[in-house]
Amino acid sequence: MQDRAAKTCRRLIRSAAEVFDRNGFTGSSVGRICAVAQVSHGAMHFHFRSKQALGEAVESSAAEILRGVTGPVPERHPAPLQLLVDVSHTLARRLSDDPVLRAGFGLARDPAWSNGECLWQHWREWVRGLLDLAGRQDQLAPGVDLDDAALAITAVMAGLEELRRRPVRPPEQTVTPFWRLVLPQLAAEGVRDRLDPGGGPPSGGGGRAPEEPVSDASEASEAAPRRPRRSCGVG
Repeated sequence: MQDRAAKTCRRLIRSAAEVFDRNGFTGSSVGRICAVAQVSHGAMHFHFRSKQALGEAVESSAAEILRGVTGPVPERHPAPLQLLVDVSHTLARRLSDDPVLRAGFGLARDPAWSNGECLWQHWREWVRGLLDLAGRQDQLAPGVDLDDAALAITAVMAGLEELRRRPVRPPEQTVTPFWRLVLPQLAAEGVRDRLDPGGGPPSGGGGRAPEEPVSDASEASEAAPRRPRRSCGVG
């Protein structure tokens, strides 16, 4: 019974993510989410008291996926700039493939959404942490402002997430040209030639995200107290 309930919960989270991703929070109805998930309204309300609670579960699951993609900011790493490049490629691929992650980022910039989670804030803070590590290891070019660089990298990833809706090329194929342009300005002279803008499997930092939302994400969302809304803009 518990296993079946957990599967229904995961199906509702994924279905809600798909509907939020297409229609935004306001344009998404509980009826449509239930239809996509192939569950009754009663089953939906058994797990989630409202569309808001379901949105919180989607965002919580997306945040867990993002933390799996980035991992914590490492205290030491031989190539923090390469790790940043590699994880940005992983994030771009996951944004293309994972509706839950996309919906979490989408909710963060949806003016109709109100909650304490902010995926873009987590990403910017993680980027800022890696840049700080690179600076302490003398791997940054002279004069690089860490806050400006973190904001620019966050803004580009936000733009790639939006371009996915109006595709010119897959977002992951746009990450490499961005790093080709930015790395010569960002990296110290002795480091530039060792960096691969095309990225590779993250090593020593970024973790592996779970393949689907955890089953009790909704329960955590229901139980957690409401946190004050943070500014989720990239600026």
